Amino acid sequence: MKSRTRAVVIGGGIAGCSTLFHLTQEGWSDVVLVERNELTSGTTWHSAAQVTNFGMNQTMVGLKSHSIRLYKELAENPDYPINYHHGDGGMRLANTKAQMQGYRHFASMARAMDVHFEVIDADECARRHPLVSKDNLLGGLWDPLDGDIDPAQLCQALAFHSRKAGAEIYRNTPVTALTQHRDDTWTVHTEHGDIDCDVVVNACGYRVNEVAAMMDVHHPVASMEHQYFLTEDIPEIVAAGHRMPLIRCPISDYYCRQEKQGLLIGFYEQGCKTFGMDGIDPNFVNALCPDDLDRIMDVLEGAFARMPALTSAGIRSVINGPITYTIDGAPLVGPIPGKRNAFCIIGLRAGLGEGGGHGWLLAQQIVHGEACYDTWCIDPRRFTGHANVELTSVKAIEDYQNEFRFHFPHEHRPAGRPAKTTPLTPILKVEGAEFTVVNGWERVDYIKPNEAFHPSLGYGFDEAFEVVKHEVENVRDNVGLCEVNGFNRIEISGADRHSFLDRLVCSTVPKRDGRVGLGYLLNHHGRIKCEATFANLPRSDRGPARVWYGSAAASEFHDMDWLQQHLRDNEDVEIKSLTNDQTILVLAGPNARKVLSGCARGDWSAEAFPWLSVRECFVGFAPATVMSVSFSGELAYEIHVPNASLYGAYLALRKAGAPFDMKLFGARAVETMRLEKGFFHWKADLLTEFNPFETGLDRFVKMSKDTFIGRASLQEHMANGPTKRMVTLRIEAEHAPAPPGASLMMDARVVGTVTSGDWGHRVGLNLAYAFVDPAFSEVGNTMTLDLCGELITATVIPHSPYDPGHLLMRS
Repeated sequence: MKSRTRAVVIGGGIAGCSTLFHLTQEGWSDVVLVERNELTSGTTWHSAAQVTNFGMNQTMVGLKSHSIRLYKELAENPDYPINYHHGDGGMRLANTKAQMQGYRHFASMARAMDVHFEVIDADECARRHPLVSKDNLLGGLWDPLDGDIDPAQLCQALAFHSRKAGAEIYRNTPVTALTQHRDDTWTVHTEHGDIDCDVVVNACGYRVNEVAAMMDVHHPVASMEHQYFLTEDIPEIVAAGHRMPLIRCPISDYYCRQEKQGLLIGFYEQGCKTFGMDGIDPNFVNALCPDDLDRIMDVLEGAFARMPALTSAGIRSVINGPITYTIDGAPLVGPIPGKRNAFCIIGLRAGLGEGGGHGWLLAQQIVHGEACYDTWCIDPRRFTGHANVELTSVKAIEDYQNEFRFHFPHEHRPAGRPAKTTPLTPILKVEGAEFTVVNGWERVDYIKPNEAFHPSLGYGFDEAFEVVKHEVENVRDNVGLCEVNGFNRIEISGADRHSFLDRLVCSTVPKRDGRVGLGYLLNHHGRIKCEATFANLPRSDRGPARVWYGSAAASEFHDMDWLQQHLRDNEDVEIKSLTNDQTILVLAGPNARKVLSGCARGDWSAEAFPWLSVRECFVGFAPATVMSVSFSGELAYEIHVPNASLYGAYLALRKAGAPFDMKLFGARAVETMRLEKGFFHWKADLLTEFNPFETGLDRFVKMSKDTFIGRASLQEHMANGPTKRMVTLRIEAEHAPAPPGASLMMDARVVGTVTSGDWGHRVGLNLAYAFVDPAFSEVGNTMTLDLCGELITATVIPHSPYDPGHLLMRS
């Protein structure tokens, strides 16, 4: 074995083999894969190995399309050809109008990735698959490139081409320990010797946390037993003379594809079972769990009803093996939180179909720092401290039971609730709050008019439309109160705190005590990495002179990693997270100053406490830090309170607000108001695929600064011109918002993609943000929006249609 290499990939299934192959494709030939047994001896060998284009967002569609292209190239490579049934076609069935509407949205979204789905009716489903019954069927989504592949051959082909490019693979080489050194390099200890390396990758399938423990981390990955069986020959398939398309059925929780002259039928039963919760036998290699067909009988009955030919088909063999899930069903591909030069590619429940794309995006991150797509939807740091074994398993069961049922907008499934709460959560529930979930936190979505209020799920404006409208109107005309929990808050102290931040931020960092500023951190490619507010707090009995760095709740681990990775040894800087210690109460509306003055001593006038100010005080007798900032566009204050004092501060504010009939508002009202104001959401509108000029953030870039991360690359972007531009759109529809991912077209050509959309209640417009081709970004230009299959006019309008001069929040 080598004793030194650039990267060591641990695990020889599809995840590891794909990563190794793509590292060589990105120019790293001095790389190694180690596998405790033989290649594909874990989950990979018993995979049903379906290869589809379907994904819940454009990143997932893009990586799956890469897998299909790669597998086709491998299948046709004369040096090592493999069996790949490419282009058999596949359909996802539906029996509700809402499901069909969702399929139309996914077709719109995929079009921008040059993937062309077709929404078909029940008659066409039956025509394309003659075994399908039309009973209780409305139609389906057709993927013409759907197919399946031989899992062992695929991995061996990837290994063959990796070796050809210079990589080495060591089989039957268990890893026994991992050691990270002061320079952030690693030693991988194995039974056959040690390998020093720059980068280590955990690609260990259902044994992921055995290796994670060697790094003193834990990954939110759980395994589920999954059963499928292979039938004997089916006469209708023999007589058809062509391969049957694949089926995925959310109505009856099964899938099927052709296998020889019969079918492979897989089941997602409601009475499902976890695997390996208390450890996995070291000898569980190329192994299966005991058959348990009784567990799937209810699902099997549904499959019989949909495909009556199955009732007379014999069963040739039964497979029951573990597959891995994460909390939200999407994999973990990227940097391991809190570690340097450590990556993972794990939780791949659809590993064979997606693995080519996952390895491709991971290799780009390892070699270049970022991938060609924004990879937040698969980033391991999207889950934080709440992601324990028990929560993961509960969510894995729920995802398994709903495998083919996509999430609708505003749908929050019940498993694992509540994971993170504040002292106000039960109080707000009594007040009628309906909760959404943000990084595990229970956050108020809106205040229900009554306990029986349950809006229907779909892509149109739902029954909460009027509720949100009234919340917005109250904030506009009076005053409202909103809890914003989980907001990422990092305290940065030390003599070099400002110079440290100045190296990371592309604009001027406010340095004067008592002042607040907004800034953007770029990656080394000159594209947007983080958005943060910076609040300068003077020395007091609550702490030293310090900067509070505030950002989106979901960015807790992401931003901490970025800050710590760029801290120099000789800098006097201390970084500490306060995210789970404090909660924000937002007071917004023209009467906000009067309410605050009624419960907090001091002069809160516009002269004494102007916009973008910060001050420590007491709300009632609760210690608080107040910032004059606004995400709604109205006069507003963020009141940051330690959780131990949160209820006291809330009571003081409610008492002071009573004379004004102050009301609560939630996240949906915030969403519509921020769209009207031209404010962006991190990882909705702020993506690593675009630079600040393309995103419309020119005013936050100071190129006259000597240096900041990404400056040189940003200069190149400026010289080359924009690839896209962010615009605000008026959507000529009143029944539905523009969903994220929807395509914008000119003459049937995709020219843009929606990032956010909602109704602006204060301006009376259906609004959306979108990245579009620069040629169509001027105000007044019109495009066609594919809104769940409807072609709707979309017009570019000026940014920030509500109070564009920002006068109200300065008042």
